[in-house]
Amino acid sequence: MHRYKDLKVWQLSREFCSKIYMITGSFPTSEKFGLISQLRRATISIPSNIAEGASRNSNKDFSRFLEIAIGSAYEIETQLLICEDLKFISKEESKALAVDIITIIKMLSKLKSTLKA
Repeated sequence: MHRYKDLKVWQLSREFCSKIYMITGSFPTSEKFGLISQLRRATISIPSNIAEGASRNSNKDFSRFLEIAIGSAYEIETQLLICEDLKFISKEESKALAVDIITIIKMLSKLKSTLKA
């Protein structure tokens, strides 16, 4: 069992959730059940899967939950590009969020690879 609250990637992904919630708060209400919901669920999935995986008794199980978190991160990356295309966020906001999510992806991938070692 791992101490997920001590993991920097869990901390960053939790902070990222707050950013997504703040940004999607300004989206059109017509997106309440569309991009707002999709982005919020995907962003919550990252720290949640890290925490759930950390509770497992094997590194193999933890690794599987990290894979799910990585998948959610890539989903967010795509959705942010769509938000930019639709002019829900600026190019600058999109780039800043992209830097964050790519950092999280890299950290998750590194953690996953260390579990295999």
